[in-house]
Amino acid sequence: MPGTSPARRTVLRGAALAGTAGLGIAACSPGGSGGRAESVPKAPVDLGKADEVPVGGVKLYQDENVVVSRPSADDYAAFSTICTHAGCPISMLEGTELTCSCHGSKFDATNGKVLHDPATRPLAKVPVEVKNGKIVAGPAA
Repeated sequence: MPGTSPARRTVLRGAALAGTAGLGIAACSPGGSGGRAESVPKAPVDLGKADEVPVGGVKLYQDENVVVSRPSADDYAAFSTICTHAGCPISMLEGTELTCSCHGSKFDATNGKVLHDPATRPLAKVPVEVKNGKIVAGPAA
């Protein structure tokens, strides 16, 4: 910039980069932007039609941070998809395996158990039931 000393540009550029670097750190910490999402719903959440989860399968509800499995026709289980390692929302589901994109932790979507570190604690269980043909997750579900 004409009229701006190199020292000032350097200081401003450094401040901008420091702010950006801070975002990366916050995204990986439980209290940072990666941990903003609640680990379990605080109120009942309607996830949609119960038959959208196939018998023997799982479905990821990314916006609600919940995964639902259906081991049998009338049995459903739900788990939070907030990684127990650093609080990042998990958005990758392949088969029945959830993978956290922050640090690579893997979880079994049918029971919440850790399959691969760095996470050491299983995913939080979320109450779930079917009401009027719809899956409802969260307290009083």
